[in-house]
Amino acid sequence: MQDIFVARVMSTDLHTVTTDTLVEDAAQVMLSNEIGSVLVVDEAGHLDGILTATDFVDIVAKSQPKAETTVERYMSTDVTTAHAQDSIRDVADTMVKHGFKHVPVVDEDEGAIGMVTTTDLASYLSRIQTPSPESD
Repeated sequence: MQDIFVARVMSTDLHTVTTDTLVEDAAQVMLSNEIGSVLVVDEAGHLDGILTATDFVDIVAKSQPKAETTVERYMSTDVTTAHAQDSIRDVADTMVKHGFKHVPVVDEDEGAIGMVTTTDLASYLSRIQTPSPESD
């Protein structure tokens, strides 16, 4: 497999907020644009940080007082799944097409048996790629 440079695969449609943006407003930017993170920049557009969906998990977990809202209120119920014997390429194509970061793997008899994530795909790609030559 040939080297592909970052510029060829990176996204350039960036969504940004500033350090004084309310977390609720940042969350709305993420939801409206169906993205998992926003870059935090200064007035000149220089990177100050990143706010991710994982950060929101931390925000909710540490919030006081607790909202005591059940997951049923927010969970997705129309879930796209894969089976253990599905082609990884087909699953990756589905993830890209729909913007999914996670696809549960199910078995008709056992129910949920696993999960394929974008991290899993990146790890797989890294393992099948021919190692870079060591510099002398």
